[in-house]
Amino acid sequence: MRIIAGALKGRHLKAPTWDGLRPTSDKLRETLFNILAPRVPGARVLDGYAGTGAVGIEALSRGASHVTFVERDRRAQALIAENLARCGVSDGCAIIRASVEGALTPARSIPFDVVFLDPPYEADPAQVAAVLAAFGERLADDGILVLEHARRAPAAASAGRLVRTRTVTSGDSALSLYQQSTAQERS
Repeated sequence: MRIIAGALKGRHLKAPTWDGLRPTSDKLRETLFNILAPRVPGARVLDGYAGTGAVGIEALSRGASHVTFVERDRRAQALIAENLARCGVSDGCAIIRASVEGALTPARSIPFDVVFLDPPYEADPAQVAAVLAAFGERLADDGILVLEHARRAPAAASAGRLVRTRTVTSGDSALSLYQQSTAQERS
């Protein structure tokens, strides 16, 4: 795994040494950031189910002002911290949270411009929809939420205030993009 573009381009990230973690491929990350390119500079980004931290570190490399990594596995939290250190990211622009709830507390009221969620492909669709809806409440008005999921398992058309606006497939994976519905769409 490597950083594809930006200030940290070419830096190699450490991969997990245990089973059960499925890092987003370089190809899929490149597709993701081709879509998000105009939104990333200066953005507040959340990398949910962060694993190696590759998506969030790519966002920092491309000019995001801040990234919150959400990962419950302590081994993966340590891996994210190690990858941040390997890339020389240490100026307070990245925070690692152990739980979704920790990233959603009211005290953290500044909205996210970009939210990327990569839950396990076998996760319960109802639980994924609940997480989508929760993060939809923390999304900036013109923000975007991206859900990575298995191509064979279509993502929900809507969740809370979010509506799916686009789905892009690559191999066995898909990226579903969500934005907040307008008041007119909600009625």
